[in-house]
Amino acid sequence: MFERPPYAQQYEADMVDKQVILDSVGPVQAVLDAHDGVVNVLDTTAGVISISLEGGCTGCSATPMTAMQIYYSLMKLEDVNDVIFVNGELPAYMRAFIDDKIGGES
Repeated sequence: MFERPPYAQQYEADMVDKQVILDSVGPVQAVLDAHDGVVNVLDTTAGVISISLEGGCTGCSATPMTAMQIYYSLMKLEDVNDVIFVNGELPAYMRAFIDDKIGGES
């Protein structure tokens, strides 16, 4: 029988469940559904969530606002250390705004 190496078990232990991420995008999910938008969770290793917004989000002028709301919802999760939008959907100034808001809520 094949046994997984210890580093593989640690890798899996450091991952955040993708379904938790999808369930936590907040009130944005209804808008995504209505506009054929898709949140694609690419990686969750070490609590760093790599996602892309696809489908109806591609080229949409509201995508940065959608990304900001998703970032806010996910950063409030205990196991999440960072959220990376791989296609650059979240501008740095919006990230800084949310980080300040979350810091003020603590």
